[in-house]
Amino acid sequence: MTIAGQFEHALLEVAEPDLAGPELLPVRLARAVARTLSVDGAGLSLVDSAQQRIPLGASSEMAETAERLQFTVGAGPCMTAQATRQPVFAAEEDLRQRWPMFTELLIGRTPYRAVVALPLPPALAGAGAIDLYFERSAAVPDLDVFAALAVGELVTSALSDAAVWSTWTPAEGPDWLRGPAPRRRAAVWEAIGRVSVDLEVGAPTALGLMRARAYGSGVAVDDVAEELLAGHLQPGDLQTGA
Repeated sequence: MTIAGQFEHALLEVAEPDLAGPELLPVRLARAVARTLSVDGAGLSLVDSAQQRIPLGASSEMAETAERLQFTVGAGPCMTAQATRQPVFAAEEDLRQRWPMFTELLIGRTPYRAVVALPLPPALAGAGAIDLYFERSAAVPDLDVFAALAVGELVTSALSDAAVWSTWTPAEGPDWLRGPAPRRRAAVWEAIGRVSVDLEVGAPTALGLMRARAYGSGVAVDDVAEELLAGHLQPGDLQTGA
């Protein structure tokens, strides 16, 4: 069976009732990616024109967690792949050397010990990428890179086709930008705005304060944003460490 055939078959296998709907297309695609490439986890994300990182969907809750941890420290394989538009192969030793803070969180919160990040072809509204997660570093050399790149093209095609054959506005974006993962990350940008206004600081400084709070508390930036928006945490607490 061709790679396209394998991917199509995997998509059919993950077509569960709770994953129906255009907004969950990235989740179905991520699960199909993981099945087709026989990896332990997969996630899709992009950086939009405003340079905001948006997770689109992941194959599992653990893969979602891995993306949040990378965003929390602001560096990692996927961010590097998106910035350079080059594939990144990182076994555990590579992760520890290049991204020690991310690796500390990744190993402490997930079973993953290696990551391969592949930029998606330039057909999306932003720099897209796929993260492939491995529980064993020794499994990385077994990855069929040709198949992985081909699957990346199929993912881009599926997202592009879904955008073409649906009605949406530039402000809202396609339906697959309104799933659970993008909505959760949108709360981060809202919280950044609140912190910026209350503390009279720029957005980068606000995000930096939120990241420091998250890292020091052993949680993700997304969790800090939820606390801020719910009123359980005040912007001033980010400066005082309360």
